[in-house]
Amino acid sequence: MGRAIVGAKCPKCREGKLYSVNVLSYRKLTEVNKSCKVCAANFHPEPDFYYGAMYISYAFSVALVITSLTTINLLVDVPKFWMYMTMVVVLNIVLLPAMLRYSKVLYLYGMSRLKYRGY
Repeated sequence: MGRAIVGAKCPKCREGKLYSVNVLSYRKLTEVNKSCKVCAANFHPEPDFYYGAMYISYAFSVALVITSLTTINLLVDVPKFWMYMTMVVVLNIVLLPAMLRYSKVLYLYGMSRLKYRGY
C-alpha cells in the first residue's frame, strides 16, 4: 500500500493514476482524474469530496513551519525574523504541489470506500 500512496495510484487496483500529470508538477494542481483507467473506480464518490483533504494539507503546512523554525533555531545562533519568513515561504512554494496532492491521496485512501482488490 505504501508504494501505491507514494505513486498516487488507485486505491482499488493500485495501478491506475489519480492525476493526469506528475504528482510534483505545478500544472493542474487540484485536478484529480474522474475515474481509474484500469479498473474504472470512481475517484469522486460525492460532490466536493476533497474538501476534507484541506485538514490534511493544513497539517502538512503546520509540520513544515514547525520543522523549518526548529531547523533555523538549531543552525543559526541569533536568527532574524526574515530568515524564518524566507524559509517558510520558499519551502511552501517548492512543496505546494506535493502537499496539495498527497493530502488528496491520503484522504481518498482513508475516507473512501475503495478497498484493494488484487486481480
